[in-house]
Amino acid sequence: MVKSLQLALKRILDLILAVILAIVTLPLFLVIVVAILHDFEGPALFKQTRVGYLGRPFVIWKFRTMHLGAEREWLPPNPDEFAQYRFQHAQDARITDIGVWLRKTSLDELPQLYNVIAGSMSLVGPRPEIPEMVALYTGPMHRRHQMKPGITGLAQISGRGDLTTAESISWDLNYVDHWNFWLDIKILWWTLWAVIHGEGAH
Repeated sequence: MVKSLQLALKRILDLILAVILAIVTLPLFLVIVVAILHDFEGPALFKQTRVGYLGRPFVIWKFRTMHLGAEREWLPPNPDEFAQYRFQHAQDARITDIGVWLRKTSLDELPQLYNVIAGSMSLVGPRPEIPEMVALYTGPMHRRHQMKPGITGLAQISGRGDLTTAESISWDLNYVDHWNFWLDIKILWWTLWAVIHGEGAH
């Protein structure tokens, strides 16, 4: 009963903050779109299938930070490399100049406010993974899908791209196991602090 009430409060907070932020940041949204289109060819928005709540696939939206078609150059790690795998590479040549800035400020995640409004994501939760990575999950790793995926989460404020896959999943499971409404409030505050100080929240 208590958890159901807190989950209802979580959804209400998601809707209120996401709608307010979507309205307030609309001018910035448009400026970023123009800047991306000026920086390189291709659409300003990038969509990708991710694995969400209860393992259901959904489409996530981001501002494009890589050259068109760069995602097709990526290959999943071997199973024996999975635990120590890191997605983020600061010197990745596929990332555009404006993409570096968008990632550093976490503004590349801005379109996900519309995922939150639609209900496929929450402001706070485990970051949604691509199916190719989820296919390498074993046993309890799938428990991270017991909460809606988030724009930010416990793993993002605990190291984000510097974390290995195993470390990130460990933080996500910790979040799922100890979740309460006030933990979300704390994570949102820590995320705001990180973004203000240029640490991002990927």
